[in-house]
This record gives sequence, C-alpha cells and structure tokens, in this order.
Amino acid sequence: MSCIFCRIVAGTEPSQTIHEDEHAIAFLNLAQATKGHALVVPRAHHRDLGEIPVETAAHVMRAAVEVSRRVVGALGAPGVNLWHASGETAWQSVFHFHLHVVPRFEPTDLTPPWTEVEHPVESLAGLAEKIRVWC
Repeated sequence: MSCIFCRIVAGTEPSQTIHEDEHAIAFLNLAQATKGHALVVPRAHHRDLGEIPVETAAHVMRAAVEVSRRVVGALGAPGVNLWHASGETAWQSVFHFHLHVVPRFEPTDLTPPWTEVEHPVESLAGLAEKIRVWC
C-alpha cells in the first residue's frame, strides 16, 4: 500500500489519531503549521475533489467540523482555517483527499497562500456565466 493515508487508516502507519468514525479519520499533521494542525481523510481512497463522491465528501466535512470544534476547544484557539488542495498545481502533495484543520492563535501566525486582487462585480459577469453553463 503506497498511500501513507491509506496506511494510517489501515493502522499500519503510526499516527496521533484525534477522531475516528465510520467514514473518516483525523490525525495530527506531522508538519504542524500551528499547534494542533490536523488532517481529516476519508477511510476510502479518493485522489481529489474530482474523484471523491459527494456523499463521502459530506462525511469528511462533518468530521472536519467536529475536529475543528475539538481542537479549538482543547487548545483555546480563537479561530481555525479549513484548507484543501486538489491537484498538484493547487499544492496537493498527498494524493488522497484530505482537509487541513489549522487552529489559529494570532492573525499573523500564518501567511496567506495567495494575494487577492479586487475586481468590480460587473467585470466578473462573463466568468460567472462560463462557470454557470459548464456541464
């Protein structure tokens, strides 16, 4: 089994598990962005948003809500970021769908991964239409 998250789910790779249910498991990320940074993964292997069934994604999101509440409460974090990368160009490094739950203690404890560029709402009409009609 080459997927590290599949090995964690199977119990053959050590982890510090903080949540388990029928559909998902959450464990502390070895690369802690902030104290309590956790990963929530489905028990079944799905590469990314393009592969994961909507029902499975909903189960993972429910688990992420529970994990977020747990780490915020246990660690006293006043905020949390929920983050996902889907695809190599989006910085996905482990190709098993997962959500990052990152407790936030200060507004400056992390740097945003992108720079936002403000656009007038009218200038986004063509882009919105292209997305709406795609099937």
